[in-house]
Amino acid sequence: MNRLFYVLVFVLVTVPILGQEQLQKGFRLLENGNFAAAETFFENTLKTEPTNKTAQICYGRAVGLSGEPKKATALFAGLLETYPNDFEIALNYNESFLWDKQYEAAKPLYATMVAEHPKEFGAVLGYANTLSNLKEYEKALKWIAKALEIEPENPSAKVSRKFMRLGYANQYVIDQAYDRGEALLKEIFVDFPKDKDALLNLANLYLITKQTEKAKTMYASYVTSPIDSITALNGISLAEHIAENDKEALAIATSSMSKVARFDDFELTERTYDRYVQALIWNRKFGKAKKQIDSLEGAYPNRNWIHALKATLGLYTGDAKMSVQKYDAILANDSTSFDGNLGKANALFASDKIIPAYKAAYQTLAIYNNQKDAKSFLEKLDAMYTPSIEEHAAYTFDNGNNVAYYTNTTADLPLSTKFKTTVSYFYRTTENTVTGNQANSHVFLAGLQYKLLPKTALKTVLGLNNSRFMTEAYTQPVLDVSLQLQPLKLQNLTLGYQREVQNFNADLIEREIVQNHYGLNYNLGTNFNLGWYTQLMHTQQSDANIRNLLFTSLYYTLMQKPALKMGVNYQYITFKEQLPAIYFSPEQYKALELFADIRGRFSEKTSYGASAATGYQQVENDPNTPIFRAEADLKHQFSKRLSTNLYGKYSNIASATAAGFEFTEIGLKLKWLFLEKPLFAVQGN
Repeated sequence: MNRLFYVLVFVLVTVPILGQEQLQKGFRLLENGNFAAAETFFENTLKTEPTNKTAQICYGRAVGLSGEPKKATALFAGLLETYPNDFEIALNYNESFLWDKQYEAAKPLYATMVAEHPKEFGAVLGYANTLSNLKEYEKALKWIAKALEIEPENPSAKVSRKFMRLGYANQYVIDQAYDRGEALLKEIFVDFPKDKDALLNLANLYLITKQTEKAKTMYASYVTSPIDSITALNGISLAEHIAENDKEALAIATSSMSKVARFDDFELTERTYDRYVQALIWNRKFGKAKKQIDSLEGAYPNRNWIHALKATLGLYTGDAKMSVQKYDAILANDSTSFDGNLGKANALFASDKIIPAYKAAYQTLAIYNNQKDAKSFLEKLDAMYTPSIEEHAAYTFDNGNNVAYYTNTTADLPLSTKFKTTVSYFYRTTENTVTGNQANSHVFLAGLQYKLLPKTALKTVLGLNNSRFMTEAYTQPVLDVSLQLQPLKLQNLTLGYQREVQNFNADLIEREIVQNHYGLNYNLGTNFNLGWYTQLMHTQQSDANIRNLLFTSLYYTLMQKPALKMGVNYQYITFKEQLPAIYFSPEQYKALELFADIRGRFSEKTSYGASAATGYQQVENDPNTPIFRAEADLKHQFSKRLSTNLYGKYSNIASATAAGFEFTEIGLKLKWLFLEKPLFAVQGN
């Protein structure tokens, strides 16, 4: 029962019984939604009864509802000239603008009508629906309440109120006023207990707010038939993913996929296979996901959800270039696609194409005003390029009776997405509590970083190191130059040169040992959880000594959330000259250790990390000795602009310091984005 039923009732009570019988077939066609057949029926009727007003009204409605609203508007306008004060014709004339989606034009017409006929249900209902279509939900709900005062149990008005509440709730969700959105959705149950639209919208709200147990409850309540269970399982699978239970998400998605073949529902089948492949990707079963996508693409060519799956797979496997191409394919099919626009922004970011990523995110907001994910993405980009200052303070001590305090203050000033400047001041004071030797260092640095190409950056740092030992002092230049690049997918390479002055303890500061490091760092990732990191360093010192260092690590990722990896490290060091009385400098040093590293979150704003390693080391031909090192940190984000990191570490590895001592360090880092936005602005398309 709907607005059409109301009109037909109005017509029936105003048409003589004989006329009703003649037009009854046409009324049934209109009521059942057979508008094209109704148009033909009333067109034929008008050939024999051209002045039959009821047939003319019904013909106009049939024309408008079968897809020609402008023609209907013209027909009703003509009727109003013949019957200028006819309320029913005027009501249909107003409604024809709604069929044509000309809501702004309809609004003043209905406003005039309800002012003149405040108790006419059809007018009040039409005005409420017009306001709803204009997303003026607060006013729409007031007017639908007035309509229900006129006809308290009218089902058409209740359905309209339901959709107004759905629309209004969605607006609150977009504005992140989740409590108000939730309350509105629950009000729908007063008229329609366990309404499926309300249940699905509530489930979606709970997914957005990560209330996954509530979301699963909504999906369970949604099921009233076997086919409903497929929709529910698809939703519950996503809830499990958000709750970081990816194995359970895959098990549920697999169950859903095995059942969907029983139903002849094309769209539901697509959604189910979509969720299944997503779950494969979440569980890093990339080979199986790729085979499934290739198979589906043959059955569903050029479908946006297939393009989106390929794009997602590309992001997970480090092939961002392919992801950009697939999101472009989505946008070629639908330029307003949310997945296409924001997905492309993420893919461009992964490709290190920051300005295009900004523009794609702004384009998303231009289409989806105030959308949470797009805003969060832009906030993430802004945070990366907002000027910041970081304070790092630490206290260290070792078993050689050395203690040290140091602070390092660094200010980063990005001038664009390609060019960043850095200035820093480092102060360290050290003392040997047995000998009484004291020293301190002041290091002033200024740096430039320039992005030559996406994923290729050149970094240069220049400065001065001023060190003081008792009554003596000296100043040395320091330099750090590095080229950071990603030569191939899942590979990172850094080539660098660094000139520094040893300042670990007072004795080393006194000797003014300058080190020139020539290094290479290389990391190789894979899509099967195995990684390999290698560091090579050749060091020439001002005391004519030469050091060569090899460090290599083979590791395997056991879990993603929390991120847990384990592996084996091997280290080999040689020195040209052996000066054990001054600093650790064996002819050769070897260490082999097993390690574990875990990274995770206690909450959205608090994260943790911990690592430990143990093994054996050998200095020259001495017997093997056990080694152990451990590190832990706790990070907290106080606000979008202020964060802190508290850490501690311990090591008894002989190569851990220039002097070869076992040592412990406790430190605190505090970072503040001292401006609200980057210095530069990026505009949308």
